[in-house]
Amino acid sequence: MSLAAPTHAASSDFLTANRLTYCGLLIVALSLPWVGNDYWALIATRAAIYWVLVSGLNLVVGYAGQLAIGYVALLTLGAYTTSVLTAGNVMPPVHPYIALMIAGLTGAFFGVFIGLPALRLRTFYFAMTTLGFATIVTQVALAWQSVTGGGIGITGPEFPAPFNSAWGFYAFCMGIAALCTWMTSNVAHSRHGRALVAIRDVEVAAESCGVYKPHALIKVFIIAGMLAGISGGLFASLQTYITPDAFTFELSVLFFISILIGGRGSIIGPLLGTIILTLLQEIAAPLAAWSNFLYAVLLLVIVLAMPGGIAALIDFKNKKALHSDRNLVLDVDLLGAFKPETKQSQPLDLKGIRLQFGALRAIDGLDFHVKSGEIHGLIGPNGSGKTTTLNVISGFYSPQFGQMVFDGQALPAGLPHLRAGLGIGRTYQTPKIVGEASVLDNVMLGGIASSDTHFIETVLTLPRAIAEEQKTRHDALQALRAVGLDKFASVRADRLQHSELRFLEIARALMGRPKLLMLDEPAAGLSVEEIKKLGELIKGVAKNGTAILLVEHHADFIFSICDYVTVLNLGKPLASDIPSVVRVHKEVVSAYLGA
Repeated sequence: MSLAAPTHAASSDFLTANRLTYCGLLIVALSLPWVGNDYWALIATRAAIYWVLVSGLNLVVGYAGQLAIGYVALLTLGAYTTSVLTAGNVMPPVHPYIALMIAGLTGAFFGVFIGLPALRLRTFYFAMTTLGFATIVTQVALAWQSVTGGGIGITGPEFPAPFNSAWGFYAFCMGIAALCTWMTSNVAHSRHGRALVAIRDVEVAAESCGVYKPHALIKVFIIAGMLAGISGGLFASLQTYITPDAFTFELSVLFFISILIGGRGSIIGPLLGTIILTLLQEIAAPLAAWSNFLYAVLLLVIVLAMPGGIAALIDFKNKKALHSDRNLVLDVDLLGAFKPETKQSQPLDLKGIRLQFGALRAIDGLDFHVKSGEIHGLIGPNGSGKTTTLNVISGFYSPQFGQMVFDGQALPAGLPHLRAGLGIGRTYQTPKIVGEASVLDNVMLGGIASSDTHFIETVLTLPRAIAEEQKTRHDALQALRAVGLDKFASVRADRLQHSELRFLEIARALMGRPKLLMLDEPAAGLSVEEIKKLGELIKGVAKNGTAILLVEHHADFIFSICDYVTVLNLGKPLASDIPSVVRVHKEVVSAYLGA
């Protein structure tokens, strides 16, 4: 019986709502020249220019979760670069269009420059770094009088006809804003966007799926910096004359709050937020001295009244109640689509692994191997080193001694982001999912390691990127059907029950067609009936050639489905044999199973 219909219906409703919102904004934008005066042209143009910057910043803040508060620095750089080049202060005058492109390149360079600390610094400290850079840029503009005009300022660029009038320049800026919306939306709804959200919410799981944080962040720092630089050039032209006083802290706060009130992980929300705050800035102009206070009050209201922002307010698909008595209907026949290409009959072999934390030996001389198509149980009391062993294989810990061989080749210590590409997948004791993303997007995250399209192909939605996205979506739906969750594909993952999240993690891991699948206590919190279905699913995966390494405290479950069992105690192997032998092993009974 197919359960896909509700999924497509909910997805269609969501896409329709977004398209209607975009179409409504487009109609308003096209109607303004017919119903508005030059004053409205000024406000609308300013909103478009701000959105050019915010659209890129949204990828950094809203998707990647980096607190980049001082992006007014890149607006300043773009404005002065364009103005100085067109004025001919350092070289012969440059055409405004060329100057605008150079401003974008300048923004891209400094976007990476101020973004690099984010690879090491987090939250508050990175925010302070961006604010510090904004202060430096302003001080340089003040001091470098021969080029920037210092406190007196410099004339902004004037674009040639037909963009030298109020409504002509409005059309120019709106065209660029629409292009930026399209480009950033392409990134947001691709594997790159899913990787950014995973870095923001579940960095460990992101690495297990093949996401390399530095590469993912640097790409968005480049595009966000470029758009901020272009926005600065447009801003300078709108102002006609710029001084350092034009680039205030309040302006930086406006950009940041536009994303917060718009909602994380959304394009349409921050777009609406930017428009609202631009209008509010004009309405509250007489209260300019109170701007920071007003922003703080607005932010407080948003956090208390609708913490998900505007995006959550218009997300009607996730306001429908889900049935509480839900049963998963597995389709293990579909698991054949995720069969791995394994070279070795024994893909994993550990020899003499030892890991110490100070004086504590978490793993002490561990030897074992897992065969293709075999379910290998790893059991032992709490603190015996089971999850630590999985973390060593996953690359999160580097052992001091020992050798790891995977699929016939030495498995290097560390480098967790490379594991998925080698064919190693895993789940966690506590399900690590992106709660704000859909179930389908969570599963599609598992296909990142097998992707080979370039970032620029995604930005421009070239045919190869489109084909890859369609294939990933198809495979993810197949994985969801296999584990019985396809009817929840468009539902936010944090609305699922705990047991469903366990199956969701397995579906995500299957996307990488793993040669080795490591499951960390997958039966924890499941009912008896759900454990039976879990066993059926695990057997189905192993039947297709995947080696399974299963860590579990549920002894009956382990002994009923495993082909081989290794028992750990204090980091050392206590016994390793077939289940019937291990179950009656005297030391195992004494240390773990009990009478």
